[in-house]
Formats: sequence, C-alpha cells, structure tokens
Amino acid sequence: MNRSRSVVLYDGLCPVCSRLTLLVLRHDTAGQFSFAPLQSAYARNLLARHQASPPDPDTMYVALAAGTPSERLLTRADAVHHVLYTLSGPWRAVALVAGALPRALRNAAYSLVARNRYRFGRYQACALPRPEWRDRFIEVA
Repeated sequence: MNRSRSVVLYDGLCPVCSRLTLLVLRHDTAGQFSFAPLQSAYARNLLARHQASPPDPDTMYVALAAGTPSERLLTRADAVHHVLYTLSGPWRAVALVAGALPRALRNAAYSLVARNRYRFGRYQACALPRPEWRDRFIEVA
C-alpha cells in the first residue's frame, strides 16, 4: 500500500457505509484512497495512535497521509466532506455546498444518517472487495 494515501475507515457491517465505499472506488480514478473496516486490527491500531479507541462504529474516519509522521485524523462529517471534495466532478460540487453549512449542522445530519444506517440491513461479515479493487483494501476483518 502507498502509505501516503488517505485511508477511509468504515463500518464493514453497514450497507450504507459499504455503498459509500463503492462510490468512492468507482470515482477515485487516481487511487487516492485506501480502505479498512473499523472491525480490523489496522483500524484499531490507527485509531489508538489518535486516542480514538475503541473505534466508534457510528463514525467514519479518514486518516490523511496515513502511516507518515504528518498523519492526521478526520471524523464524521469532516471525513465525508474530505472524501467528496477529493473526488472530481459533481462530488466536489456537493462537498462545496455542504462545506458552506456550519460544522454543527453537517455533524447533526451525519448523526441522523449514522443512527439509522442499519435500517437498510446489516452484514454478518465485512464484504470482500472485487478482485480489481483488492489492493485498495488494507485488511478485511
């Protein structure tokens, strides 16, 4: 794995989170993001470095410059905003509009989705990535 990539930590049991991961994979043609489920040892170790342990399954995390001395952690709406802004096309426009909203409002909207995400089902185990995307996943629990 390219250690300077941003790493998205997502709830691997959540269908909404898995769909967001698929959206990013499809639109991140430059390969800027890698992925690891929150249920993985990699995620637990990364979050422990930022005193964010144990991982909160209601929270999406993005580690910027993962594995480097300048590693930084974004959470919740800030993490989603960063991902969408990094993608090109309409996703950047969505991020610009959302970014104009106050952080408290963005996080409230994020919390609403996070609280209701299992209404769409729940996986028994983390889904395996398609073979062509396998190198983008650090660890699948």
